[in-house]
Amino acid sequence: MTVRARLSHDTASVALGGKAVARALREAGVEIVPVGSRGLFWLEPFVEVRTASGWQAFGPVAATDVAGILEAVRNAAPHALSLGRIEDHPFLKAQTRLTFARCGTVDPASLQDYETEGGLAGLKHAIEIGPKAIRDEILASGLRGRGGAGFPAGIKWNGAADAPGDVKYLVCNADEGDSGTYADRMLMEGDPFLLIEGMAIAAVATGATKGYIYIRSEYPIAIAAMRRAIAVARDKGLLGASVLGSAFAFDLEVRVGAGSYVCGEETALLESIEGRRGQVRAKPPLPVHSGLFGKPTVIHNVLTFAAAPTILTKGAGFYRDLGLGRSRGTMPIQLAGDIKHGGLFETPFGITLGELVNDIGGGTASGRPIRAVQVGGPLGAYFPPALFDTPFDYEAFTAKGGLIGHGGVVVFNDTVDMAHQARFAMEFCAVESCGKCTPCRIGSVRGMETIDKILKEPANAAQMALLRDLCDTMKSGSLCALGGFVPYPVLSAIDHFPEDFVAR
Repeated sequence: MTVRARLSHDTASVALGGKAVARALREAGVEIVPVGSRGLFWLEPFVEVRTASGWQAFGPVAATDVAGILEAVRNAAPHALSLGRIEDHPFLKAQTRLTFARCGTVDPASLQDYETEGGLAGLKHAIEIGPKAIRDEILASGLRGRGGAGFPAGIKWNGAADAPGDVKYLVCNADEGDSGTYADRMLMEGDPFLLIEGMAIAAVATGATKGYIYIRSEYPIAIAAMRRAIAVARDKGLLGASVLGSAFAFDLEVRVGAGSYVCGEETALLESIEGRRGQVRAKPPLPVHSGLFGKPTVIHNVLTFAAAPTILTKGAGFYRDLGLGRSRGTMPIQLAGDIKHGGLFETPFGITLGELVNDIGGGTASGRPIRAVQVGGPLGAYFPPALFDTPFDYEAFTAKGGLIGHGGVVVFNDTVDMAHQARFAMEFCAVESCGKCTPCRIGSVRGMETIDKILKEPANAAQMALLRDLCDTMKSGSLCALGGFVPYPVLSAIDHFPEDFVAR
């Protein structure tokens, strides 16, 4: 009897030796079921073998472990890398997986797998109830954009639907450039039909007939997975002139970005799709009124579109009942940096930062004390352990001078130099600035110079005051979040770690 094994072809698995494990499995006559990652990165490459008692997990697996694992499975014997049934693992069992429910269990190239596991139910319901009712459901669910701004998705969808014009577009921002984030990539590599279904629902709701998925070039596996899934979806009638046999038309296209960080800003992204240099546009007009090619356009990131099928399948009330305050539903949080259990943890809003990094993440991988945690990418604030009681919630983080951004959490141990991190934020901005506005283009360079002076001159009070003034100017005068958010890491480093800003 042929042995079957699930093996992730996710970027994380490939980077840690997944291809060598795949070769060893094939040479041993094992039938491989390609899947996405479960998001437990410290256990990659991760293998599940089909046994008489169900799927049994092993990890982290090297190619040299394969023969021993298969021998143990054949003899129902224990193995040092055995993890048992992975659904019972504490890291997974503590989660509420909605967006990532299928990731790691289905073949990302198989629409049949996707539908067998509950896929397309949301789109079918959406077609039945029609555009207005869909938008009412999204608005009532409390879904907010998962890219960082947290703007209510239902209001954006209503704005595009009500905007005049026969041609409307959807744009999926998959230019995931924040340090420590990978949820968009994981979803596209592991469950691409969920994104396609979510965008098709949004298309029916807003009247859009064409959508673009803008993926950074550093994600070759995700690009291939999305292109393959779109071709399958078009062939099976999920996309095209008649979506699932309905009167609604919608098609999708992948566009590959060149890796500029600022192209994660929605208007710079539109410029890039239109074939121009990725520079930020002044607002208004907002993209829902005049976006791609001057037409009404809804722009969301991957996770926002991917939340729509769950809301349409389970209802707005189910989704709204999860979360805290105005932050409703679940958030796929990405744990990275010096952390023992790095990976993706999907949970309702409200869990505290301390629970995430200490209880779920297990503290540092190095064993050293945690000194700071940066939440929200390279433009996010640094939080010391004294703020670990902060709940993961848009408003709670804002109240403490931070932001949750795309859900990336990067842990730093007690060896980190926070003055260096503040200078890095300014340097990052200087390198990635599109150059259009002065506060970002010039302010970031002056910021680096000022921090250098602070670290060289014994009496630096005047330079510290100048740095704060510069941050205020960048925050209020920049055209987009790149220049406007750089003050978050700089000021939080000064406020929470002043001892690092001394002459040396």
